[in-house]
Amino acid sequence: MITISLCMIVKNEAEVLDDCLTCIKEICDEIIVVDTGSTDETKNIARKYTNNVYHFKWIDNFAAARNYAFSKATKDYILWLDADDILTPNEQDKFKKLKSLLPSNVDAVSMKYILQFEEYGNPEFYFRRHRLVKRINNFQWIGQVHEYLEVGGHIYESDISIVHRKKDKTIDNIDNNRNLKIYESRLKKGDTFTPRDLYYFANELKDHRQYDKALFYYERFLNNKTGWMEDKIRACLNMADIYQHYKDEKSRLKALYQTFTYDIPRPEACCKLGDYFIENNSPHIAVYWYEQAIQVKLNPQGFHYEAYSTWYPHLSLCAAYWKVNNAKQSLKHHEIVKEMRPNDPKVKYNEQFFKNNYKSEVENE
Repeated sequence: MITISLCMIVKNEAEVLDDCLTCIKEICDEIIVVDTGSTDETKNIARKYTNNVYHFKWIDNFAAARNYAFSKATKDYILWLDADDILTPNEQDKFKKLKSLLPSNVDAVSMKYILQFEEYGNPEFYFRRHRLVKRINNFQWIGQVHEYLEVGGHIYESDISIVHRKKDKTIDNIDNNRNLKIYESRLKKGDTFTPRDLYYFANELKDHRQYDKALFYYERFLNNKTGWMEDKIRACLNMADIYQHYKDEKSRLKALYQTFTYDIPRPEACCKLGDYFIENNSPHIAVYWYEQAIQVKLNPQGFHYEAYSTWYPHLSLCAAYWKVNNAKQSLKHHEIVKEMRPNDPKVKYNEQFFKNNYKSEVENE
């Protein structure tokens, strides 16, 4: 059985740290907590679980702090979590099994990271991250902000899910401008931005509604021949959202089609194309794109919005098929989405609509 060091960086996480460490304490053989300047009870809570509590002076560099935490590890593998991450009891059992069976030739283990659930308790927004890495490989964190762990070798994709609970926190100790400030400070100093920096800087600008600057940096990122394919697809989707906000329909459509130059069509891009054609009074074309969203089968490594490959295209097809006078197909997709979201107000509305209109419409077809 392998041994595991948990390495964390924290700051003012007293509200959630207890839950995080409680769910992982029976899995890890060593817990290392690096505090970057807490003014609440964070350090005292950490000391309930470990004597390995360290201070790291904050220098606006997440990678530096995480690498410092990793440097303190002594076990076979290193696990990293944020203070507002948890493993449910079922995922804890999976992790214990993984720990007992993991072959020693595995260099890193990826796990699903769930950021959001829909109202029926199913994962809605998630992606994969490398969570467990072999210590002797000395894998390093890279990037002052939106840092990533650079790994290589034999990667195992586990079925373990970690849940991010940021939205459950009642106390927000994070400066919402923090990441943007770090990028702007680097820009003023003349730092060279990597393709990843350009992409995440553009995301920060978009989140802060600085849309023109966001478009500029997305373009710079896309014009660079390097950069992760999934980030390029997401950049195009984000640009399409901005162009939709600006009511620039030509550029919106171009950005959506551009996603296809990087890989096979993503369900999200297909659904957004369907939305575009519905809004522009071309339901017959919208039908095609919503159907494509359902048919695409892939396991992307990037951000995954479950709705776009499950209920959303069916709900949209219900309306689109009705608009092209195909009531039978419209009802078919209504029945499918009703199984998925029986209490959705739109589904309930459609249920009543079909009761009032379906028979006469079919007779007219």
